[in-house]
Amino acid sequence: MTQRLDRRSFLKASAVVGTACGFNAVSWARVFGANDRLRVASIGTGGKGWSDLTGVAASPKVQVVALCDIDSSMAHLGRAVEKYPQAKTFSDWRKLLDAEKEIDGVIVSTPDHMHAPIALTAMHRGKHVFCQKPLTHTVFEARQMQVLAKKNQLVTQMGNQIQSHEAYRTAVQLVHDGAIGRVRAVHSWQSGHMGWRLVDDRPGGEDAIPQTVKWDDWLGVAPTRPFKNQIYHAFNWRAWQDYSNGQLGDFGCHILDPVFMALKLTAPLTIKAAASEMNREVWPLSATVHYVFPKTEFTAGETLNVTWYDGEGRKPSNEAVGLPATYNLPGSGSVLIGEKGTLVIPHVAAPKLFPEAQFQELKLPTPGHKDHYVQWADACRGEGQTTSHFGYAGNLTETVLLGTVAIRRRGEELSWNSAELKITNSAAANILLSKSYRAGWEPQWV
Repeated sequence: MTQRLDRRSFLKASAVVGTACGFNAVSWARVFGANDRLRVASIGTGGKGWSDLTGVAASPKVQVVALCDIDSSMAHLGRAVEKYPQAKTFSDWRKLLDAEKEIDGVIVSTPDHMHAPIALTAMHRGKHVFCQKPLTHTVFEARQMQVLAKKNQLVTQMGNQIQSHEAYRTAVQLVHDGAIGRVRAVHSWQSGHMGWRLVDDRPGGEDAIPQTVKWDDWLGVAPTRPFKNQIYHAFNWRAWQDYSNGQLGDFGCHILDPVFMALKLTAPLTIKAAASEMNREVWPLSATVHYVFPKTEFTAGETLNVTWYDGEGRKPSNEAVGLPATYNLPGSGSVLIGEKGTLVIPHVAAPKLFPEAQFQELKLPTPGHKDHYVQWADACRGEGQTTSHFGYAGNLTETVLLGTVAIRRRGEELSWNSAELKITNSAAANILLSKSYRAGWEPQWV
């Protein structure tokens, strides 16, 4: 394993990022004519990768030219090849990027631990990138993604596609219109069952690797370990710290997104977590993370408290958030407690205002729905801009991943200096902002 990055590298990355913004296609990209199609490569074609690929390819202005997956079965690469038979196929993303020079954009839809290594390589080569959420596996990687996207003026988009759904857009507009006044506190949660955690620790032994699977390529930057059926590939990797960020990493970039958008949050000041028992291998079955943010134009008071809850059945009580006892909070979502009322933002459902009698005459805004995938494809061609570009998505991801650092350091209140990319009061927590990489797989930093 290679060593973690030193302090100088952290400061170099931090100093460059500045104020990131969205870009449409500029000097790195070819100039598109009216009939030219965006040439796209998809890395990771199973599971969410399938919907990312088909979502982007739904645009008539997109041509799928290359496909890559470590699994050639019909559930992964096989299905994609069947739908896009003219595309070249690969099992190793490095060979794809080496061989295919005529690519304009890359979709990255792998497990979390491979997001940054692939996306950074593509961006260094001037490729626009659509990358699944959470943007990266570590805080440092998220900052690097921001820096490089801005430096090369590339069109980027994180795959938190609910951001473009009418429900989330309506909730954000309600806050910006002042419907509930400035916000005093936020509670967000995901109370679903963690079906991907099948075991509590690393199992012994090993199973035969299926002929369709390139296991070493799946491991990528992560330490070598034996293959076990169903435990990691293709879905249950979410339970494991080497590959994911658990329940908070899985859902935080969705559920906290309208909170960030509505309140224009950037980086927290402090983070503190409580969690159920855990070890170095798997993520805990439940966690609560308390964030304190600096004030913005949409918040009341000098700071804002945002509390995250995850674990089966875990969410705030109606009493704690000032809602009627008869109201059933959704299984996942957020409550924004404002000076003039309370806004409930369910995950992918219409927002609701309380007290109901107070808002019964209010006409909800109608911002409409956008296509998150086509938005990226259009912006790559120079038409419009993305809304979850890495300048925004990087900040959101950093916040989510700071929560996972706090979960690993249960009970410690961590002080965060975003400008210096440093947890200032805990050397042990600061180490967790980055990680080591398997020799030969080290990412190319900015």
